[in-house]
Amino acid sequence: MAARAQEPTLIGLCDGEIDKKYQSSYLTNKVGGVPDLLPVLTWQPPRCGACGSALAQVVQVYCPLQDSPYHRNLHLLACRSAACGGRAESWRVFRSQGLEAEPTAPSRPAEEPPLPATDWCDGADDWGMEGEEEEEEEGEGEGGRGGGGGGGGLKTEIQAEEEAERPADGQEEVCSRLQDLRLGGTEQDAPVFRPFFISVVEESDLGGGAGGLELEHAQQLLREYERREGVAVGQLEAGGEEGGGGEERYEKSRARHGDLVFSRFMKRISVCPEQILRYRWAGAPLFVSEPPSNMAQMVPVCGRCGASRGFELQLMPALVSLLRGRGSSAEPELEFGTVLVYTCRRSCWPAGTRSPLEEFTFLQSDPDQLLFK
Repeated sequence: MAARAQEPTLIGLCDGEIDKKYQSSYLTNKVGGVPDLLPVLTWQPPRCGACGSALAQVVQVYCPLQDSPYHRNLHLLACRSAACGGRAESWRVFRSQGLEAEPTAPSRPAEEPPLPATDWCDGADDWGMEGEEEEEEEGEGEGGRGGGGGGGGLKTEIQAEEEAERPADGQEEVCSRLQDLRLGGTEQDAPVFRPFFISVVEESDLGGGAGGLELEHAQQLLREYERREGVAVGQLEAGGEEGGGGEERYEKSRARHGDLVFSRFMKRISVCPEQILRYRWAGAPLFVSEPPSNMAQMVPVCGRCGASRGFELQLMPALVSLLRGRGSSAEPELEFGTVLVYTCRRSCWPAGTRSPLEEFTFLQSDPDQLLFK
């Protein structure tokens, strides 16, 4: 299904840590935490293709498409094992969808209608008040059913009954335990990154977007880059499309690690270095280093319908500093330059599908990690 032409590039920003008492849902855009599936879906927790360990969610994005009847999510996961490092097989991405008309659990409130791809955070910006009231000391009444804008999709009926029977003074412990559950509740000790909300803005609202970057700021970053690398990159000119090569001119001398592609990357993100992801359905990725010459052939077609896959979103270097376990003050556990996500252009969803469908990721390492620390 085609999205509207001339869709803007959307920028994801960290919007604060998610409190343990908050129960997120598939409508929530977030870093880390536990994946929230639509109520009609289930799956087995995905494993690392290199070491077999359970994967930790890196981001969850609610991204329904324009004029589509489906709710739609992307879940990007990675292995936290140091041995796996930046291996491509340690990253996996899954797409899940569900029709508005499909039945949900009786206790869940009515779902909101799907939103356009250009507003993929609007429906999740209003994460709601926690709506949890003080309970009587005896523990009477309902417990642990904090608002989540459509239901969390993780609780089983048994868990809900146990939670309702627990006294009020154990409420915080219950919420913390629920936040750490794996999908299906089968792996209590699965790895989890600390959860953060993601808010969204259009790139053009940040000070110019593709046609008018804050060149003074960009030049300052590039001067620092030139001092580090001992090379003149040349003067920047405004303009140029994402990953598409504008009319920029550079000096022919090259940096140690390669490349003018990295300089273009730095120019593009200089208007908002804190961005943690970029989203543009059917857009063009922003490469951090020279992509393979056969990049188009490296992206496989959809395994269900045979349609081609296209770029949809990418993770950015500023996300690295957020990827830590709960209560951890250690160095970030993952490092990357960017992670690109390619999805089925038809966003196919075969009848009777009850588990997320895997899509394709492409990993580029950071050519100079020092620039982002």
